Formats: sequence, structure tokens, C-alpha cells
Amino acid sequence: MTQDPQLRASDEDRDRVAAVLSEALATGRLTSVEHADRLDVAYNAKTVGDLVPLTRDLPDVTASAAPVAIERQVISSTFSKIVRKGRWVASRHLKLRAGFGALVIDLSDAVLPGREITIETSASFSKVIVRVPADARVIDEGGSVFGKRDVSTAGGSGDGPLIRLTGSSAFSKVIVTRGLDDWNLR
Repeated sequence: MTQDPQLRASDEDRDRVAAVLSEALATGRLTSVEHADRLDVAYNAKTVGDLVPLTRDLPDVTASAAPVAIERQVISSTFSKIVRKGRWVASRHLKLRAGFGALVIDLSDAVLPGREITIETSASFSKVIVRVPADARVIDEGGSVFGKRDVSTAGGSGDGPLIRLTGSSAFSKVIVTRGLDDWNLR
């Protein structure tokens, strides 16, 4: 970044820094806590000078290697079971759709793009299971008709991401857990 440090930062400047931070997390140069802290500062930066210290100790990411910021993702399951786990890049807004199927989404090792993630569920005659990081704070704003909604909002520390669960389900189960033992997440 060779611009004047007093210039106002643009969204493109913030996204470029976020790409470097995500690459550093994926390659093990940053811990998930360091990544979340730096990403929070990046998206709240007012000037280009606020962004410089965030990547000073990290290698630059070329434009072709920089991950594209995904603002919204949709994962759908119809008459099938889909499992997403391990190291993957989640979006700020994740829509989970299941119809006569099952979705198992494990966010514990996922690269989260910020301090707040919204997960919108839409399930009919299905099961949706979401495993959140142990330090995540969870807010449930969704509903269910003729189904079960078991969202563990207990736990989580001030350092973890905020995961906001919205949406609705009918004749379905929506389960949010921190543990690995109960829900076939292995």
C-alpha cells in the first residue's frame, strides 16, 4: 500500500487487507483469534494508515491468489445429505436450505470473514446441524413449525465470533451445537 496514510480507506482497500489476513490464517501464520482481531480492525479502519500495521509482518498476496470476498453463500440439500467441514471459507451471510434432506455444517475450523456471521435456515422435512466454534456467541432469532429447534446459546466468550441464527423450519430439526460427539460431524 503506497498511498498517503491520511487518505480515507475504501472498501477495496479493506478487502485487500482481508485477503492477506485470510491467506495468513489458512497458512498458519495467524491464529484464529489474531485473524479475527485484525479483521475487525481492518473493517473498521477509517484511513489507509490504519490498515498498514495489520499486514506489516505478513507476506503480500498477489491479486490472483487473493480469495474473492464472499458476502453471501447458499448451501442447499434436496433429497440428500451434505456435510461441509474442515478448513473452508464461510461468508458473512450463510443461507442453509434443506428440503427432505440433511445439512451438516461445521464452522469450528472454517475461516470466518469477520466478527459477526448470519446463518439463515430454511428447512422443510429436513435436519440442519451447525457446529459453531467453542468461543462463539450465538443469538437465535428463528422459528419452527411442527419441528424442533435446539440452539445452544450458552457458552462463548467475549473473544469469539457472534453467530446470529435466523430463518424458519417446518417439520424439521435445526440444531446448533459446540460439541462433536452428538451429531455425526466426524
